[in-house]
Amino acid sequence: MALSIFRQLYSLDTLDTRFVVPATAPPKEALEEARNDPAKPFPVQSGRSKGSNPVEGAHASLWNTPEFYFYYFIFITFIPLMIKSVYDVSQESHPNYSHFASLLSDGWIPGRKVDDSDAQYSGFRENIPYLALVVLLHPVLRKAYDSFWRTSTYTQVRPSSGLGGQLTQGLTASAAADARLEQRVSFDVGFAVLFIGALHGTSAFKIFAILYINYCIAKKVPRSYVPAVTWVFNIGMLFANELNRGYSYASILAVFLPATSEKEQPRANLGAALDHYGGLISRWEVLFNFTVLRLISFNLDYYWSLNSRGTSPIEKKQLDPANLSERDRVSISAKQEDFSFRNYFAYALYSPLFLTGPIVTFNDYMSQLRYPPHSITTKRTTLYAIRFIVCLLTMEIMIHYLYMVAIFKAKPDWGQYTPMQLSMLGFFNLKHIWLKLLLPWRFFRLWALLDGIDPPENMVRCMSDNYSVMQFWRGWHRSFNKWSLRYLYIPLGGSAFPGVWGKVRAVANSLAVFTFIAIWHDIQLRLLMWGWLVTLFVIPELVASMVFPARKWKGRPNTYRLICGVGAVANILMLMVANLVGFALGLDGLDGLVKGIMGSYSGLVFFWGACGALFVGSQVMFEWREQEKRDGIKMKC
Repeated sequence: MALSIFRQLYSLDTLDTRFVVPATAPPKEALEEARNDPAKPFPVQSGRSKGSNPVEGAHASLWNTPEFYFYYFIFITFIPLMIKSVYDVSQESHPNYSHFASLLSDGWIPGRKVDDSDAQYSGFRENIPYLALVVLLHPVLRKAYDSFWRTSTYTQVRPSSGLGGQLTQGLTASAAADARLEQRVSFDVGFAVLFIGALHGTSAFKIFAILYINYCIAKKVPRSYVPAVTWVFNIGMLFANELNRGYSYASILAVFLPATSEKEQPRANLGAALDHYGGLISRWEVLFNFTVLRLISFNLDYYWSLNSRGTSPIEKKQLDPANLSERDRVSISAKQEDFSFRNYFAYALYSPLFLTGPIVTFNDYMSQLRYPPHSITTKRTTLYAIRFIVCLLTMEIMIHYLYMVAIFKAKPDWGQYTPMQLSMLGFFNLKHIWLKLLLPWRFFRLWALLDGIDPPENMVRCMSDNYSVMQFWRGWHRSFNKWSLRYLYIPLGGSAFPGVWGKVRAVANSLAVFTFIAIWHDIQLRLLMWGWLVTLFVIPELVASMVFPARKWKGRPNTYRLICGVGAVANILMLMVANLVGFALGLDGLDGLVKGIMGSYSGLVFFWGACGALFVGSQVMFEWREQEKRDGIKMKC
């Protein structure tokens, strides 16, 4: 019983049904099939086949072989040592403790300090109680709003019989869907105004102004110029917001209302008074980057919708609009009347996803407003909430016992640490980065699920379950990755080019995408370096796939698996380097870390031993994916 609950809790179906339902399949039938056979841990393949039919090419299980028993021994032995190495340097008895002790604060676990020195996670952690209150209040207010307007009287469709009845029912269902959209948008607009006002105070007017300008670009700029002007405007906003630190009213009014005498000084102070009411998050521009993605999504979805005027893909393909596949929800344009300012406003400022995402395209948002997603059930949402709580407690325990973030911030004497301690400090720093991003994304996705909107899950696999640079970026911030593919990578040409020059073109397109992603994160040199390093590190994997094509090794699968294991070790090291540069240490900090590890004979011995451990981990990752294939799952990450 307990094992069954555990398997359900950590099944891909619980995390996101997109992982187990093909992107091109109507979800209703696929999910019903899964419910009819709940014993299957992975009920539907994310590729073409369904059920537990093994994916073609899946190998026989290796879990019960002597090779893997040796791997289990390595796991059982070394993972506790990895944790202990960081725990030891976090103790008061360590010589460097005094260097970072001031960065620690009192924790809720008796006898332990907490490393809450990461500003990004600290802001989220401190506001969890207030956000939780809003999350509980938001669905209640929506239900109250719906009850007051008696929406059930015109959004429920009664079954009919006969051809005429079916036609009437279809028209009624369409009208009910439109009514549901109008009802939800009305509430979303009102709640968004209150929510943005509480978050950003008087700066809400700046946000509304940016939204209006972007809307005018979509609607008033000559059609052929809409994509270019949209990109220029929104990238320009990223730079302008950063350079002007959110445009204080004091600086704006100083230009238009300069004080020429002491009597006019109060008029000049009006800007400072407006800036004083900055809401709960006065620096609105810090998290506005996510809104920029929605602004681009609206404009380009509208631009592409102009190509389908007069034709309806839903009618042409005879699709059920209440049971569209994920790909159809995203690619089939919303109705022309949906591209109104009110709908755009509700989408751009949709409260559950406003601060951090995940990102939903405008087409998908409109479709889900009309027709409730079949993927949302009480059981699945409850299990997802439990998973979030487990992750939150994991983070809390980690920052109460492992102080790697504070240690790196204090930059103590690295000579006091052994090579293993230095490497584990870097490794668990990456774990902290992974969790501090996962928790807000899952929290706000949970809020959206409770509200009846199903956005993509951002984190597909555990950080330690990645061996491919390309697959890692498909699964890290997945909704942003899908957004980048749709609005940037594919319009640039993607990788749909044959031969060697096609690979070069794909790398160039990846460079453009990651440059934008780096600028989008923050306008800093280290993030540009991160984006370029990621693109650079994709090249060895592409070259290796050409030199060692899988089709030539079908007769020697074990040899090929060992060769791939060597490549996986190199990929994991490159991923660690890129993310430490971009999100933790920068180039200077990484230089000190590498010298501390590689600057001695013992360090080199440890490094090669660590490579051996990574090789073992890669073999387990390979077999885990083979197990997924045997269960009928073929994921792309």
